[in-house]
Amino acid sequence: MKPAEKKHIRLRIIIVGSIFSLFFTAIGAKAVYLQVFRSSWLSQKAADQYEVSCRSYGKRGTIYDTNLKELAISIDVTSIAAHPPKIKNARAIAKSLSKILKINRKSLVRKLASNKKFVWIKRKVTPKEAGAIRNLKIAGIDFIPEHKRFYPNKTLAAQVLGFTNIDDHGLEGVEFYYNEYLQGSSSNYTILKDALGRGFDAEKITGSNYSGNNLILTIDSVIEYITEKALEEAVKKFSAKSGMAIVMVPQTGAILALAHYPFFNPNVINNFSQKIWRNRIITDAFEPGSTMKIFAAASAIETGNCSPNSIFYCENGAYKVGNHVIHDTHEHGWLSLQQIIKYSSNIGAVKFSAITGSKSLYKTLRDFGFGAKTGMDCPGETAGILAPYNQWTKVDTGAISFGQGISVSALQLISATSAIANKGVLMKPYIVQAITDQNGQLIKSFSPKKMKRVISEKTAGALATIMKSVITEGGTGVNAALEGHSVCGKTGTAQKIGEQGKYAQGKYISSFIGFLPEKMPKTVILVVIDEPEKQHYGSIVAAPVFKKIARKTFDYMNILPKNKTDKLIVSLKSKARG
Repeated sequence: MKPAEKKHIRLRIIIVGSIFSLFFTAIGAKAVYLQVFRSSWLSQKAADQYEVSCRSYGKRGTIYDTNLKELAISIDVTSIAAHPPKIKNARAIAKSLSKILKINRKSLVRKLASNKKFVWIKRKVTPKEAGAIRNLKIAGIDFIPEHKRFYPNKTLAAQVLGFTNIDDHGLEGVEFYYNEYLQGSSSNYTILKDALGRGFDAEKITGSNYSGNNLILTIDSVIEYITEKALEEAVKKFSAKSGMAIVMVPQTGAILALAHYPFFNPNVINNFSQKIWRNRIITDAFEPGSTMKIFAAASAIETGNCSPNSIFYCENGAYKVGNHVIHDTHEHGWLSLQQIIKYSSNIGAVKFSAITGSKSLYKTLRDFGFGAKTGMDCPGETAGILAPYNQWTKVDTGAISFGQGISVSALQLISATSAIANKGVLMKPYIVQAITDQNGQLIKSFSPKKMKRVISEKTAGALATIMKSVITEGGTGVNAALEGHSVCGKTGTAQKIGEQGKYAQGKYISSFIGFLPEKMPKTVILVVIDEPEKQHYGSIVAAPVFKKIARKTFDYMNILPKNKTDKLIVSLKSKARG
């Protein structure tokens, strides 16, 4: 071999050796860098291959009625998920799953064939669906334990309770208002997996208050059912658009029943229109009509300008105020203030309110809570509409006295009437009486809250007597009379305002508000029927519903009619004498 060739070979060896040395040096440097400077990152990358971090949520708290009957509970369910990288035949698996779960096959194929590590297939499936999927034994399909909200009484008090979304967050009603108490806390845990992706260990981290707290309502499910059934029958009988009814304890402000019709079932919320989800007793305002006359009378009596026996000429059914003519349903001549309320004379209300004055009437209405939110523990409450008195015309003052030109919520109306039943003291209405933990230990309680004295006890007594006369022969509320009980009440019939701000022809809101018995009232009941057909007077449409609710509620509460009580006492005395 020539010297030149040897030299060329030696040079090639040196070059190749140098290249390999550089490679080995780079590899060594990279290894040192990863092991020394990036050790934590490298460890995490390795852990990602066999550790999967998951999050679960504790059970949502139970909602009970006042007698600890379950109204809303959380049950254990299974959700179906998939790990697309482990799915071998997306189309075939999608075909099998879509049949069982009744979901779109094409969208399922896209999920199973995606590049994501984890996808939901269907959340909170039925036990039957979960069992059928398990029997398929498909690699890459996972079964995740979750909780689902369930309402065992279906439609009962649905607008009060509200409902939750797929992630158990409250969206309506007390579910929404008390969500922070009801919702369980989250829990993080790690699942360790082998090379085949099979879980072999799990470490959970849970908080001490993992499950949510419970609510105890003031609602009595029996009285709620009584109220809802009576309301349903009336709405159907008069082909009305909807109805509302409330039962309240006047001395405390506790709500015993809060009913709406049409009903909806929160277990299948998507089967019902959003229009009937909301608690309209809280959220919707309407012109109250003649029920407002009792508060106008309260102002007249409280200011000392009138007494129940003050006499007014009612113009035989037609009375001109400015450019407007006020009409009565029936012609009346001279009537006392008490008779004005008994026969529900608009003209009489206009006349005694003119003596009272707009400032005093406005103050009384504000004191009763009109034009302001009650602050009850439900979402979306309306304040209604009560314009400042300095914006009223003479016509406005008269119209407001008989329930036009003012809008109120059903909750405001029953709260104000409860103040009369409670000897002039206004109480704050409430629907939750206690919050407890999962062990039943009290966390927070809600006691009756006195807001203010709105009228004197004497005035309240005079109003109760006036309202009692409404139920007697000739009064507009005679259909609410309950044998053996002294009922105090007032009818209301209000024409509805249409889309252009004018009163709609043939559309009315019929109502009745009352309490019983007169001396020591146990309950205040309000019934409101929206757009009844065939008949529209509160005396015909709403008063009989009040009577039905009152009778069945008193039977349930074991409050005997006075005549039966007297007979029982006589019987007991006779037995005692032998």
